[in-house]
Amino acid sequence: MSESPSVKSKGKSKRKIITIEDLPGVGVSTAAKLRAQGYTSIEYIAITPPEQLSQDTGIGKATAEKIVKAAREAIGSFLKFERGDEIFKRYVSSPRLTSGCRALDDILGGGFESRAITEIFGPYGSGKTQICHQLAVTVQLPREEGGLEGACLYIDTENSFRPQRIKLIAERFGIDPNEALHNVIRGAAFNSHHQMLLIREARKFIKDENIKLIIVDSLTSNFRSEYVGRETLAVRQQLLNVHMHDLLRLSLAFDLVVVVTNQVMARPDAVFMFEPTIHVGGHIVAHTSTTRISLRSSRDNIRVARVVASPHLPIREAVFKITERGIEDVEEA
Repeated sequence: MSESPSVKSKGKSKRKIITIEDLPGVGVSTAAKLRAQGYTSIEYIAITPPEQLSQDTGIGKATAEKIVKAAREAIGSFLKFERGDEIFKRYVSSPRLTSGCRALDDILGGGFESRAITEIFGPYGSGKTQICHQLAVTVQLPREEGGLEGACLYIDTENSFRPQRIKLIAERFGIDPNEALHNVIRGAAFNSHHQMLLIREARKFIKDENIKLIIVDSLTSNFRSEYVGRETLAVRQQLLNVHMHDLLRLSLAFDLVVVVTNQVMARPDAVFMFEPTIHVGGHIVAHTSTTRISLRSSRDNIRVARVVASPHLPIREAVFKITERGIEDVEEA
């Protein structure tokens, strides 16, 4: 079989681009501006729209377009087509992050997918934050145990992060509790603009801190409280759209697992309908999320997770329980 078709550059051969200083138009001053705003890798520059690069750094639009174009040529992914078998090989070789619960991992095809956004939504007390706390620990496990040997960036918008929970879960997985806490970097977001800023600031230290997981708990809480009424809906949705795509770009550029939790709201037309609630954020959040999981409470401490949308996973359910050790499988009778 012939190689994948690709777009070949014209003219003389160009020097190999390794660092951002190798990009055309990037001198000492421009490199400093890029790094100050977190544009430290060729990959991240390549997937950033030139307009945003110009806005973030103060670099002229023409120069920004030149820099982004060169970065895309350097990594090549923008200049070639790929055959399905090549994409499949990359997909199956990408690591999955275990939840520490076999039933939940099974319905996700082996765990939480990297280079993607997984949305978890459900009513209060359904287990969203419990899953997030456990993932913040399991990401630190060795790869042979389902971890990613990395740290977690935890964006907390509802003041629900509890370090003592991390310590208890870490003990269960044989990780030193203090080390586990050290490897969780929490950012408290006080409003929607601060929340978006924290994600953009994160690109400055993701590599240095070996971040392998980003959690946003909850994605929509700040937006929902600040933009009230139909007259603000368009602005809220556009900001959510920008925020989700910032997360998606980070996941692609740095090969991250991104997990966001989402609230639900009552459906006023649900008197005779099976689903009494609907997730917040509408189509913007639904379209940008790769895999979507709904949670609901059952008896006692039992919870039910259901894959409701995915480009490759079937709709199916898993049952798990919440204990002081985290989320666990329910023993078969």
